[in-house]
Amino acid sequence: MSQNNELPASDDTDTVPVLEERLNLRTREVETGRVRVKLRTETEDTQLHADLRSEAVEVERIAIGRELAEGEAPPQPREEEEGRVLIIPVLEEVLVVEKRLVLREELRLRRTSNSRPVDVPVTLRRQQAEVERLPPNPETTAGKPTA
Repeated sequence: MSQNNELPASDDTDTVPVLEERLNLRTREVETGRVRVKLRTETEDTQLHADLRSEAVEVERIAIGRELAEGEAPPQPREEEEGRVLIIPVLEEVLVVEKRLVLREELRLRRTSNSRPVDVPVTLRRQQAEVERLPPNPETTAGKPTA
């Protein structure tokens, strides 16, 4: 061997071929089975129970008939009985020789509420799926090649 790692020139040298393998991959679809799905809808009639709440306003008129003094501010609406009663003053002007503001009446609005049970017929629907496994289709068992 020489200094630069070269083989000496001779006629008795053999050549060794270097091989390489390559891979080509393809897929194909193969049917392995089929399924059939049936949907069935059931209905159920039932009663729905609920409490319905309603409110009503009761108006009570109370005659006052008092004249307001000169310069007295008219009364403003106010609440009583912890907010369950709203009192609204009703004023009117009375024509006399002079005009005076007279508190004619008050409106007392009282809120009441009640609840009552009700039965309402309703229809509920529910679906159930039935799955049936089928054998493969013989025509497609061979499969279709895909890229």
